[in-house]
Formats: sequence, structure tokens, C-alpha cells
Amino acid sequence: MDQRAEISDFLRSRRARVHPRDAGVADDGRVRRVPGLRRDEVARLANMSVEYYTRLEQGRAGNPSPEVLEALAEALRLDRSERDHLVDLAGRRAPKRRGPIAAQRVRPGLLLTLQSLDSVPAFIIGRRMDVLASNRLAKAVLTDFDALPARKRNLARWYLLDPEARERVVDWETIARDSVAVLRFDAGRHPDDRQLADLIGELTLGCPEFSGWWNDHQVLRRTHGTKGYRHPVAGEIEFAYEGFELPDDPDQTLCVYNVQPDSPSAEALRLLDSWTAPAAQRG
Repeated sequence: MDQRAEISDFLRSRRARVHPRDAGVADDGRVRRVPGLRRDEVARLANMSVEYYTRLEQGRAGNPSPEVLEALAEALRLDRSERDHLVDLAGRRAPKRRGPIAAQRVRPGLLLTLQSLDSVPAFIIGRRMDVLASNRLAKAVLTDFDALPARKRNLARWYLLDPEARERVVDWETIARDSVAVLRFDAGRHPDDRQLADLIGELTLGCPEFSGWWNDHQVLRRTHGTKGYRHPVAGEIEFAYEGFELPDDPDQTLCVYNVQPDSPSAEALRLLDSWTAPAAQRG
């Protein structure tokens, strides 16, 4: 990725999103040629010169200090994911080793933890939303990624390119758009990831909606939320999901799908659990 272009496009898109009234900027009578805040208004809110902010937005300001980035985040009303993304784009995190990125591996102890979660779907995703491991119920609710070719074991690719996903995911557009935002976040963290660039190219060609969502510059960390799926046997199931970043590898996330006790979703999950249980267990 061209980091200068990325930080430029990101700052412009965030500036355009903020309504002057919401930022406490009084109407000065000037005609606004662009939506959102002007450059001079952002500079004033962030307590910096217009010239310096312009250089920032053009990607010509070098390495801005953490204090400058924090001031910008406050002025542009960035959320946590957007703040972290801005830090990544500005190159303020610890420098990463250049060259090919090593393949990710799941620790044996974590695999045991994953398999012990046998009453709810759970899986581990890595960089670029690659599915590194999944348990029995996750394979039943989503798809059996282990049975796919290695390059296709990717959650974003499944959501956006597999026709089955469009049928199985209840609110497909929201989930698909969020997946693009997660990839955007990963792209800021790993700008030299060749496999991520190849995935973005594949999604651009294969998903009509992808380019528009990608160019929105929305970013998202995997944390928590709700997702609904339609299973051909169990019916519709609504999950409350939690994402747990691993302390020794922040590029791996354990995702756990829970259901509300005594709900229709809990009953549907029990049916799915029974239907997918090994024959010896059913006996």
C-alpha cells in the first residue's frame, strides 16, 4: 500500500464525515464546497497550523508525534478502531520486520481450548481474516474451512464471494461491509502483506459491492456484536459473539458465538449440536 495515499484518503474521508455543528464550529457564512469540516477548521480544533495539517493530509508531514495524532483523533471524532488505524498509517507503532510474513500457527494449548468449547461455535482467525482453526459447531454454522483449499480458508472471502454465505447470513450486507472494514484495519497494520493485497484484488473482481465499501475507508477491530445465520436444519440462530485477541499474538483472535439461554436460538443450537454430534456421542 502507498502509505502517503492511505493517510491522505483516510483523513479526508473522516473530515468529510464530521458535521461542523457536531464539532462546535459556528457558521461563518462561507459557502461550503465540500461536506464536513474544512481543513482550517480541523487545524483549529486540533490546535495546529493550517499549513501543517495540510501537509498531514497530503502525506508530507513525516512522522507526526503521538500528541499530534491524539489531537487529530479528538478533532475528527475518531472511534477506537479509527484511532488505532491512524497510528498505524502514521507509522507510530513499533517497526515491523520487512520481507515475507511468516505463516501463522495456532498454539497446541489454544487448539485444546478451542475443542473444549464444544457447546458453542468457536474459531480462530488470523491476519486478513484467515480461518486458522474451528470447532465442530463453527463448521456447521459457517462452513468447513478445513475442507477448502488453503488459500480459500478466509472468512472475508467466504462472506463476500460464496453464494451460500449470502443465503446463510441474515444481515449479509452489514456483515460483509464490516468484514471489509476489518481488512482495511489489517491493511494499515500490515501494509506490506502481499497475500492481503492479492485477497483485496480478488474481492475487487469478484464482489460488486467491495470497491465502494473499501473506498469508504471504514475500519473495524474484531471485538463483539451480534450475528444471525440461517441453517438448513436448525433454522435461524442469533449469536452474541465475542472476539478475544491473544496476548502473545495480537494478529490472532479467538471468536466465540454464544446464545441467550432459554431462547429460540438456544433451542436451535441444541438441535444443531445433536444433529452434528459424532455417532458414538449420539449413542
